[in-house]
Amino acid sequence: MNATRIIRESLIIFTRYPEPGKTKTRLIPALGAEKAALLHRQMTEHTLAQVKRLQAQRSVRVEVCFAGGNSNLMMRWLGNDLIYTVQAEGDLGTRMARSLATTFHDGADCAVIIGTDCPGLNVEILAEAFNQLQWANDLVLGPAVDGGYYLLGLRRFIPELFVGINWGSPEVLSQTVAIAKQLNLSIAYLPQLPDVDRPEDLYIWEQRS
Repeated sequence: MNATRIIRESLIIFTRYPEPGKTKTRLIPALGAEKAALLHRQMTEHTLAQVKRLQAQRSVRVEVCFAGGNSNLMMRWLGNDLIYTVQAEGDLGTRMARSLATTFHDGADCAVIIGTDCPGLNVEILAEAFNQLQWANDLVLGPAVDGGYYLLGLRRFIPELFVGINWGSPEVLSQTVAIAKQLNLSIAYLPQLPDVDRPEDLYIWEQRS
């Protein structure tokens, strides 16, 4: 009789401590520093609420990988029942790669990494990401409308996916997919969703369900 393998699932949330003037800087011209930081705070809390719903359904290790502030400030903000780590130095790819490498080194069987800029990211999409990894896909991507991605999931650490990408450009997703195809990875796609990055995106947050 074959025992069912326990899949150790890890979810990494990339965010920043909501200090005015240092977060959501592209929204400061429209909102001002204080309101831009408040929006980031609200969006992070909205994302975390979906993550908490996921944890009620399945055993997922949740890590908040943050920039700015410190662990005490983060715990006072988001609670002491999460794992907190400081983002590495370098560009976004370097920071994500470092975080994922550590997670897999610590024993994760699959890992998903997300940001907090996508109000449409809900518990159903998060669960589907982990399901797709359990169904033996090498890579799961949540395409963003702006050409990037709001979610990336892996069954093992693949450093090539984070090298040679024009981070912040509309080519992030297409460049990532091109590398994945060169590596013959099996890819699963989640629904395309919009991010809130610029003043013209604010309606997305205002219309969230």
